[in-house]
Amino acid sequence: MKNKSENKNKCKYLAAAALCCAALSATPAKADFNPHDWQLRLRAISVTPDESSSTTLGGSVKADSGVMPELDITYFINENFSLELILATTKHDMAHANPSIDLGSVWVLPPTLTAQYRFNNQTAFIPYVGAGINYTIFYNADSGAATDIKYKNSFGYALQAGMDYKLDKNWSLNLDVKKIFLNTDARVNGGAVRADVDLDPWVFGAGVGYRF
Repeated sequence: MKNKSENKNKCKYLAAAALCCAALSATPAKADFNPHDWQLRLRAISVTPDESSSTTLGGSVKADSGVMPELDITYFINENFSLELILATTKHDMAHANPSIDLGSVWVLPPTLTAQYRFNNQTAFIPYVGAGINYTIFYNADSGAATDIKYKNSFGYALQAGMDYKLDKNWSLNLDVKKIFLNTDARVNGGAVRADVDLDPWVFGAGVGYRF
């Protein structure tokens, strides 16, 4: 548990550093920047939880993967730094293992803001890395075999890497991967069973973008 806590703290510091770098670069870069300040992307994403958990029953909680569309909005501070807001929601089937209990399903909405750095803007291939924060909302929970189940919303951190391939000055193709660190406390049957769950999903995406 100590190693996991240390890893989360490292991600927190990386996210804060990336956001600070983007903010510091905003004022001087804007004066000489071209009019293509915004980009909209539509991606197909696969959300694959990399969960670990502990419960009062002694077992663990498992979540399945989900595939959904995703919309993201990027603001370019300059040609190297940008801010991206990621909007998507996925449905996940939940289960308790050892003993086996069907925990139904829940919808997860984790809007995520990342600060990005682009390494190359001289060719069609533009790789980037990013770090940021998210706030995860759990809603429309189906309790399955349980009487009821509630999930606690929470803040988390995100790391990101990806690549744009420019088709022309406006259109581009995109590949993207994110690691989102998020935790929830679940209460089953009014708190008779409790679980501390780190979902920590990988998010793999591919899509198309339009810059304007």
